[in-house]
Amino acid sequence: MKIVFMGTPDFAVPCLESLIKAGHDIAAVFTQPDKPKNRGHKVMFTPVKECAVKHDIPVYQPQSLRRNKSEDAAGAVDTLESIAPDCIVVVAYGQILPKEVLDIPKYGCINVHASLLPRYRGAAPIQHCIINGEKESGVTTMYMAEGLDTGDMILTDKTAIDERMTASELHDRLSEMGARLIVETLEKVADGTAPRIPQTDENTCYASMITKEMCRIDFSEPINKVYDLIRGMSSSPCAFTTLSDKRFKVYFAEKTDIKTDVPAGTAADDRLGVSCGGYILRLTDVQAEGSRRMTSEEYLRGKKVPAGTVFGE
Repeated sequence: MKIVFMGTPDFAVPCLESLIKAGHDIAAVFTQPDKPKNRGHKVMFTPVKECAVKHDIPVYQPQSLRRNKSEDAAGAVDTLESIAPDCIVVVAYGQILPKEVLDIPKYGCINVHASLLPRYRGAAPIQHCIINGEKESGVTTMYMAEGLDTGDMILTDKTAIDERMTASELHDRLSEMGARLIVETLEKVADGTAPRIPQTDENTCYASMITKEMCRIDFSEPINKVYDLIRGMSSSPCAFTTLSDKRFKVYFAEKTDIKTDVPAGTAADDRLGVSCGGYILRLTDVQAEGSRRMTSEEYLRGKKVPAGTVFGE
């Protein structure tokens, strides 16, 4: 099958690799424009672009796919029309496709979405799933429509979420599941056996983009809620509090059943045990501002945090 692949981050790379390995003709890759990163502001390829270049696949990086936006966008749509792909596969591309693009491929545009639709439509399903304490997640392939993640579903694959699983770990698992599922999906699309399962709005929820303020820890919340927030933001963008008026990231923590009556956000001992919802939450994987990520043991060897120390504003 002749395919145009659209994707940008690490999550999409296994899907592209699996399509190449399955023998599909990847005629082109569309990905977001390169951006400067890190302190040196060096312009970096997107992960999908790196993969495409490695396989000598033509890469296009338009700012938009809406023809009326710019000459750049019009040229991109013209390119798609000239390629005339059988299918456009979209995995975390970062743009909403207009109808004129959705209508180009013979078999339509097929999306790999990191949730069990119709739950967790939107930009950040993996983080929200962990933050909300879900016990199960998965991957859904679907025919794309003009709405946001509302198209007819094709196949799903499910996985259990362990209580200690972080969003980063779930990300990696779903990425590999998606790579297998898209190959199976295209086989069924090609032979005419792919189902079309309409989505309903019943039991759906929206996974909005993660903002910096959402990452701030409120130790007055119940300990389970704070624990899930920390897991859901790990390892990126990472939950945080403040210590001595400086940002203090928390990549992981351990719940305890030790009750405490010290005020929320106050160290209840000298081992990074913080009062949270009436219990002690032990911060186990941290990063102080200007320092590297380290275990609590490593951090405490260099800096003492005595009982009574207040975290947060």
